[in-house]
Amino acid sequence: METWQAVLLGILEGLTEFIPVSSTGHVLLAGHFLGVHSPGRAFEVLIQLGAILAILAVYFGRLWATAAALPYKAQARSFALSVLIAFLPAAIVGAALHGFIKSVLFESPGLICIMLILGGFVLLAVDRFAVTPRYNDAMAFPPGLALKIGLFQTLAMIPGVSRSGATIVGGLLLGADKRSAAEFSFFLAMPTMAGAFAFDLYKNWTTLDLSNTTPIVVGFITAFIAALTVVRVLLEFVSRHGYAPFGWWRIIVGTVGLAALYASH
Repeated sequence: METWQAVLLGILEGLTEFIPVSSTGHVLLAGHFLGVHSPGRAFEVLIQLGAILAILAVYFGRLWATAAALPYKAQARSFALSVLIAFLPAAIVGAALHGFIKSVLFESPGLICIMLILGGFVLLAVDRFAVTPRYNDAMAFPPGLALKIGLFQTLAMIPGVSRSGATIVGGLLLGADKRSAAEFSFFLAMPTMAGAFAFDLYKNWTTLDLSNTTPIVVGFITAFIAALTVVRVLLEFVSRHGYAPFGWWRIIVGTVGLAALYASH
């Protein structure tokens, strides 16, 4: 992999990880058309660590205060429990189907394009017809609501669906407002992406060598910078404009991707 390709894919990962457009779908499609294929798809997964650290950097103060309050504040314990509960369904499904996901679904660019398009229409519909919000504080979501959002997150095992998209749509349909649905998706991203990173590192340890190190480091740094920018502006953007712009973006990318795949055969 050339350095410029690692930079491009890292930026793409960071820009798309926390918006509902499927970072995995975008990175895999870009890699496909660039002719990039990392052993065991290690590069695509490991650069997500940069995006995880961007979330930690932005929310460090709130997360540290919450962790410090765990022994004596019920709200802090409820928040930690809700995030853990929401994380478990994807952890179980991801571990059970890891081989199928990586060897079949990740190698199906046509499927990715179709899911981008379908997900775009879902976002357009939900953004327009979302139920009346009943929850507006992501750190106060009850465990039952968190579990349901976690079940939505399992849909993101299919590349092109979008982890953030599935959790945000789930939150909106279950009564969260636009801002809190996005923010809970941020919080849920940390254990989910960290778990995926650790599991893939374990699975692909033997495929990593010195020749892979530089692209991964470059991709990690660029993903961190790009994700940091997105996290700082996304909540304000969706509060003002909703999710329809992301829906249209998904439809455009998926359609162009299908056309390019058709033209290349």
